Amino acid sequence: MKYILRRLTPWAMTIFISMLLVTVPCNAAQSLDAQTAKIVSGIEAKYANKSFIADFEQASRLTALDVTEIAKGRAWFSHPGKMKWVYDSSDNHEIITNGKNLWIYRPEENQVMIGDAAPFFQSGSGGAFLADIRKIRKDFTVEPGKSGENFAQLVLTPKKETPELAKIRITVNLPGYEIPVVETENIYGDITKFIFTNIQFSTFDEQIFEFTPLPGTEIIEMD
Repeated sequence: MKYILRRLTPWAMTIFISMLLVTVPCNAAQSLDAQTAKIVSGIEAKYANKSFIADFEQASRLTALDVTEIAKGRAWFSHPGKMKWVYDSSDNHEIITNGKNLWIYRPEENQVMIGDAAPFFQSGSGGAFLADIRKIRKDFTVEPGKSGENFAQLVLTPKKETPELAKIRITVNLPGYEIPVVETENIYGDITKFIFTNIQFSTFDEQIFEFTPLPGTEIIEMD
């Protein structure tokens, strides 16, 4: 784990530290107010068991260093827990998971890090909530945030807080229930904001969530 953190850029670390969720068993269901329940049901209907593609811009602010780093790219999501993030930046890399295996590929270095996704997800098939929207009800306390005529914000607090994830704030477009903005915050006050554009719900070849290194690629096994 420490090796991975040394090698990843801050925004890549954020995906695996701040956005990947811990599956926390919880038997008690939260009682939501009518409007919040309607919004949660709306995004569940929009995203559950769906595949989608989006462009993204990511701003990661490290409070202690007073530094903000920007990255852009394209992401693919599929239920449950399958993701591919392709970063188009000075540090081009891809992060791929099929929900069980994890690959971090750096084409310019001809290198791929390979590992088990479970240590990141804390379960065999966990994932980010965008790839399994049902996790919102299961793993979080949901409260209403800012709202307007055409949008609403939900504030998600993990039922079990970890240093890496204290809050998630999501903006939901109304009445379409797309999620264009996701903002994560850890206990240190570091904030990462994702802006998703060109969101397209469609089916595609799920082989993109698999990775086979080309001959000659340096392979690093992650502990």
